[in-house]
Amino acid sequence: MLEAVRKAGSVKTFVFTSSSTVYGDASRIPTPEDYAPLKPISVYGSTKLACEAMVSAYAHTYGFNAVIYRLANIVGPRARHGVIYDFILKLRKNKNQLEILGDGKQTKSYLHVNDCIQAMLLGVEKARERVEVFNIGSENQVNVQTIAKIIAEEMGFKVKLTYTGGVDGGRGWVGDVKNMLLDIGKLKSLGWKPRFNSEQAIRAATKAILREIY
Repeated sequence: MLEAVRKAGSVKTFVFTSSSTVYGDASRIPTPEDYAPLKPISVYGSTKLACEAMVSAYAHTYGFNAVIYRLANIVGPRARHGVIYDFILKLRKNKNQLEILGDGKQTKSYLHVNDCIQAMLLGVEKARERVEVFNIGSENQVNVQTIAKIIAEEMGFKVKLTYTGGVDGGRGWVGDVKNMLLDIGKLKSLGWKPRFNSEQAIRAATKAILREIY
C-alpha cells in the first residue's frame, strides 16, 4: 500500500489502523499516545508497531500525511471473530457451561464500531502533523468474566463459567495483554467522545450479532 501511494504521487493522506497492543504491558493506565518505550509482547503487536514505523518513514520521505489509529477492542454488527462471537458459538453448542481462556480477569477497553468510525473521521479532519497518532477506545474497562455473563444473559442462558487458568498469571494465551485502557484525551480535546462505555458496547454488539445469526 505504501509503495502504491509512493508511485501514485497524488495521495494526500494515508490512514493506518494500528492497535493498543503496540504498548505491550504498559505501566501507565490509561496509556497515552506518547507512552514509551513501546514493548509489544505479541507478534501481532510487533507487526503493528513495525508498520507504524514504515508509515512514518514513507510519509516523511515521500511527502504525504499519515494518520495512525491505535485501537482498543472494536465490537459491533457483522463481527465474525473475537470474544463475543466465540462465546456465542460456544454457548450454542452447550448452553449450560462456558469455558473462558485464562482466569477471566483480563480487563480491557471495548468500543462500539460506530463510535470508532466517528473517531476516525474526526481524526483525519483534525490531524495537523505530518504523522499524527490517535488512541481510539472507550473510557472504561470490562473483564472477560463480565463479558461472558452479558452474552449468556442476552442469549437467555444460565451458565456455569469455567476457566482454563491460562498462562503467565492468567493470560488467555501467550502475548495476551491482561490490562488495557487507552488515554483518549487527545481525540476528546478535538470534539469526539464515545457514546457507549465498554459494557454497553459489548451488549449492543451481542444483540446485533444474535439478530444476524439466528
